[in-house]
Amino acid sequence: MASLLSFFSAIAVSLLFLQQCLASKQTYIVHMKHHAKPSSFLTHQEWYAANLQSLSSSSSSDSLLYTYDTAYHGFAAVLEPQEAELLRKSDDVVGVYEDTVYSLHTTRTPEFLGLDVDLGLWAGHGPQELNQATQDVVIGVLDTGIWPESKSFDDAGMPEIPARWKGECESGPDFDPKVHCNKKLIGARFYAKGYHMASGMVRFKEPESARDQDGHGTHTASTAAGAPVANASLFGYARGVARGMATHARVAAYKVCWKAGCFGSDILAAMDQAILDGVDVLSLSLGGGSAPYYRDTIAIGAFSATQKGIFVSCSAGNSGPAKSSLANTAPWIMTVGAGTIDRDFPAYAIIGDGRKFTGVSLYSGKGMGKMQTGLVYNAGNNGSGNLCLPGSIDPKLVKGKVVVCDRGTNPRVEKGLVVRRAGGVGMILANTEESGEELVADSHLLPAVAVGRKMGDLIRQYIKTARNPTAVLSFGGTVLNVKPSPVVASFSSRGPNMVTPQILKPDIIGPGVNILASWSLAVGPTGLEEDTRKTPFNIMSGTSMSCPHISGVAALLKAAHPEWSPAAIKSALMTTAYARDNTNSPLRQAEDYAVSTPWAYGSGHVDPHKALSPGLVYDIRLSQYIRFLCSLDYAAEHIQAVVKRPNITCDKKFADPGQLNYPSFSVLFGKSRVVRYTRILTNVGAPKTSYEVAVEAPSSVTVTVKPAKLFFKNVGDRLRYTVTFVSKKGVTGKDAFGSISWNSAQNQVRSPVAFSWPELF
Repeated sequence: MASLLSFFSAIAVSLLFLQQCLASKQTYIVHMKHHAKPSSFLTHQEWYAANLQSLSSSSSSDSLLYTYDTAYHGFAAVLEPQEAELLRKSDDVVGVYEDTVYSLHTTRTPEFLGLDVDLGLWAGHGPQELNQATQDVVIGVLDTGIWPESKSFDDAGMPEIPARWKGECESGPDFDPKVHCNKKLIGARFYAKGYHMASGMVRFKEPESARDQDGHGTHTASTAAGAPVANASLFGYARGVARGMATHARVAAYKVCWKAGCFGSDILAAMDQAILDGVDVLSLSLGGGSAPYYRDTIAIGAFSATQKGIFVSCSAGNSGPAKSSLANTAPWIMTVGAGTIDRDFPAYAIIGDGRKFTGVSLYSGKGMGKMQTGLVYNAGNNGSGNLCLPGSIDPKLVKGKVVVCDRGTNPRVEKGLVVRRAGGVGMILANTEESGEELVADSHLLPAVAVGRKMGDLIRQYIKTARNPTAVLSFGGTVLNVKPSPVVASFSSRGPNMVTPQILKPDIIGPGVNILASWSLAVGPTGLEEDTRKTPFNIMSGTSMSCPHISGVAALLKAAHPEWSPAAIKSALMTTAYARDNTNSPLRQAEDYAVSTPWAYGSGHVDPHKALSPGLVYDIRLSQYIRFLCSLDYAAEHIQAVVKRPNITCDKKFADPGQLNYPSFSVLFGKSRVVRYTRILTNVGAPKTSYEVAVEAPSSVTVTVKPAKLFFKNVGDRLRYTVTFVSKKGVTGKDAFGSISWNSAQNQVRSPVAFSWPELF
């Protein structure tokens, strides 16, 4: 018996030791000096493997997860901290970084953007020719995968796959390339090594394939390029034709996000492959925090893509309305914020004294009937009953009643589930000061209405003062032509840009609130395990939803103007965006309906019609991006790490990062009250066209533009202008905004301007 106990003890000790060893190891991304490879190694992979094996006897080729050759120069490997430190000391290594976890930034929109009607002529061609040209454009979507059976990926009428395409569909236990891919869905890959390592070296429950078990990836891919599907809806809400922005474009799905998140090592491997596969647009509805560009794997991968002529669109993040909350701020990335559209889903809470409060909901069940029911708030005993956190409310107090839950901390749909589990029959989801008046509709599991802070305060006060508070909830379906719209979403992350304050971010906003698109049948519309409902379409909100709108519109521009660079496409989208809503008032923000600013909406809301024919563009060449990076005073190896070219020197660099030929301006008044920038405009419109400048400026700043007129004799002509910003003496206080527009008889080429004084940062 004693020997048996000692045997099991030995096993326990061994398992504990193994667990500790595994716990100490983690994934690192190693940035190598690509051109330092000794000639004795045939491939970079051999060189990387030799570097690993030289660290210790425990390191082996099995430690090598990925090698990167295109988006990045280096590899991802499983290392112990001391091994990572040894690599950092190597002359061949630029840097060694812990793997980063990125998060997802989680239909009426074609009509709202004007894509339901002919786009009109572009360079003498009609919309049918544009549709045909779009068939040669491939949008790569890095997300949670794809639900291939969705009708949004039907290839009816699609011609053969472009011969230049080098991508493929990878097989998996639930994914058969011969069955699930077609002429529409032409690529489906998955990347899980980084996630696998972070999950403790054990096989995870999700099948290792490109199939979408989450829904998010299917939603974003179909938003960008979904084929038209008639009679689409979420349980009757938003019924109509669901379609993507570029309905004739091809889709390639790269699954990089799993239940535990999206790991930088997997994202980088997918970007590396997508560039080699031949995508034209990369769409990433995910992100992390801000970091120097040489530490930002998405920024480095995006730079490689941009060099290859690939347009990269990323979500700005859902951390608004907090200031300086942006992700994906590199100037070669299109950073996309979110706005509302002119569709809503009204729902009503009528309380016992007869007052009726209007909110929103996507609840689709039987409802509550017309009888008033008891109404309670903060019905718990642990101090968090107001938030309706799991286990926080007392079933004895809420059974058979409507419960008011404060928005925040846990997911909105989870609050409803908590109420239902406790025996509640309905929920009023009431905003607090943090969310203000912003309303986001959800497909709740019980009758539920979301209301803004002001109404929420009135309802909370009613419960406090009424002897027997009651309420009844009802639902109003779908309403169109809502005014004002668009409104900047409260959750949409805000500027200024903390990595490079001289680059105005976000760049643009697109539709991102209550967006209907395709969904995975592996999960219910709320994503909760208890949600057994199945739906081929779902309504979601987030900059995750606005990003693929811009990706799809960029695909249209790529088809219309295949010779344009990613920077030219970006400029066309930005300079034609609008900053006034459908009541012709300045764009407002959802949290308080105050007038918004370019730090929330960038250049404005996308306008696909105007973007097709912008007149002029601000183009950016590789040499300018290098001068920009040099102006940030990065070490030479860090600049080389981003640019991926040897012998980069900073003999020529901008005195100020704001000198980049960017389509917007962010002016910082530091030691000097004078800031001067020169910009170059390229004519992509008609020859023999004259433009005249128009300036909007706050009273605290004087703006002078020279020359004030530009005449473009030929298509392709490049003309420069210089703008001088002078801050008036003694100016302090809050930030200010303006614009510079170049106007012709046919076009307005508009650039927003943000003014800041350093003490405000």
